[in-house]
Amino acid sequence: MSKFIIKPLVAAALLGLAGAAAADVTLTVSSWLPPTHLLSRAQADWCTEVTKATANRVKCNILPKAVAPPPGTFDAVRDGLADLSYSVQGYTPGRYALSKMAEFPVLGDSAVATSVAYQRMHVKHLAKFDEHRGLHVINVFTHGPGNIFNNKRPVKSVADLDGIKFRVGGGVINDIGKALGANMTLKPAPQSYELLSSGVVDGVWFPNESIMSFKLDKLIKYRTYVPGGLYNTSFAFVMNPATWAKIPKADQAIIEKFSGEWAARHFGKYWDEDDTKSRTAQQVAGIEVTVADAKFVSEFKAKTASIEADWIKEASAKGLKNAAAVMKEFRAEIANLV
Repeated sequence: MSKFIIKPLVAAALLGLAGAAAADVTLTVSSWLPPTHLLSRAQADWCTEVTKATANRVKCNILPKAVAPPPGTFDAVRDGLADLSYSVQGYTPGRYALSKMAEFPVLGDSAVATSVAYQRMHVKHLAKFDEHRGLHVINVFTHGPGNIFNNKRPVKSVADLDGIKFRVGGGVINDIGKALGANMTLKPAPQSYELLSSGVVDGVWFPNESIMSFKLDKLIKYRTYVPGGLYNTSFAFVMNPATWAKIPKADQAIIEKFSGEWAARHFGKYWDEDDTKSRTAQQVAGIEVTVADAKFVSEFKAKTASIEADWIKEASAKGLKNAAAVMKEFRAEIANLV
């Protein structure tokens, strides 16, 4: 009789092992921005696409609260506090030197174009330097072109920046501010409303979408747009590598289809759409717009030219061969994608 009992038990055990091998993976997902922000929505929709494509084998549990402040996000993912998130490389100065190539002035007016071109440069030239060590990089991307916003006066020349206190987010934007002689305060984006409403700062350097995302339209009176962008910001969308290793190879292959250029275009599309919506809302709010004229642009480029030159030296010292040519290739790639 024991024979008849043992066989079903063995079979059940084997089935249990098979089930464990094919177990679902649930990714713990963190966002330091509200659920309505485009980055939270883009991240959640990326999860939806992956869940559908893997027939629910890989799912996401989006946390109601961030596991770390923005500057600590990459470390939080590396240490396993979350499986998946995004952040700004410039929030941790000195760590991601090569990513600064995506933050220079006058790169372009489309987040899709700059993001896809940046992803291509990352794969072709930057990834091998492993600046994101301890993280599985799904993709890199940028936001839309940065603008000058303030509540003091129209900024129609570099001289008009004098006496205006600005909040900035870190990275190359700090170098641009110093080159222009602007008064800059380095703080994460979610603190912008408090800084403006309390008078700690008079303005912000932001892409268009941020004015509506952070409800700054009542606190801002003037916007200056530099064709091609005053600056840009580099982001990375990353996963904990141990979590990545737990995902079966077949599902990893599926996720790879939603990584790289697909994901760069995905995040860029959300940003371009929200930039467009925000420009319309700013018009309704009565924010006065100044388009930088040729004299302003010429002075701006002259004062900031050394920033890119310094990066070329820094990147070359880190081993990036022909850094100047890589930067030229990046700009050409953006132009081809517009």
